[in-house]
Amino acid sequence: METRRTGPSGETIDTPRHRALGSASRVAILRLVQGADAGLTTGDVAERTGLHFSTVRAHLERLVEAGLLIKARASDGGPGRPAWRYRAAAPEPAPAPYRTLAAALLEHLATAGGGVPAAAKAGQAWGRRLAADVPDPASPVDATVTVLNDLGFDPYVHRAGDAETPAVEVHLRTCPFLELVGQHPDVMCALHAGVIRGVIRTAGAPDGDAVLEPFAAPNACVARLRLPTDHSGQS
Repeated sequence: METRRTGPSGETIDTPRHRALGSASRVAILRLVQGADAGLTTGDVAERTGLHFSTVRAHLERLVEAGLLIKARASDGGPGRPAWRYRAAAPEPAPAPYRTLAAALLEHLATAGGGVPAAAKAGQAWGRRLAADVPDPASPVDATVTVLNDLGFDPYVHRAGDAETPAVEVHLRTCPFLELVGQHPDVMCALHAGVIRGVIRTAGAPDGDAVLEPFAAPNACVARLRLPTDHSGQS
């Protein structure tokens, strides 16, 4: 059971976090990761600190467990499964609706409910429901931004590509479920990608798709929307 104590000024002392910072090496690693906007892999930290790879990995995981770091897989375009990339957690995660439900759903999906594929499917169903409550969206992009903003993701639309192959990226600058990401990152990211997919398909682009890439931009995860040309606009 987690123990919390009260400090001399009346502040709450979070024992797990204080214990995690009881190591000089972990403090140094935390500061190193905090200074990297795009996050760092275990290999990055090992190279910069000179510590053994296994030692660094253990320290990073301890910081994740304490809620000081979050982790997700970010592809570098190379073959094979991407390495974990660690990034500093926000000191105060943004509030979000359905937090308790999301925590219970995440635990179920990760342990006995089908993992990543099931999370993507559940997210898509959730996204369809959320999109149905958006009043007269001008486009799937508008609907996506509205839903993500309501959920607390602080979305920002970035356009790329050209006239023939337009591309829309939505940068998610805040994660309202930040404290849950460290528990089951792959499942949580699949759930969020499913939500976005459900929204765009409900809001007028039934053949649309979305890919969510954690840490794909400095200080943001990136949702890449794949939409037909006539649905790629935003009012």
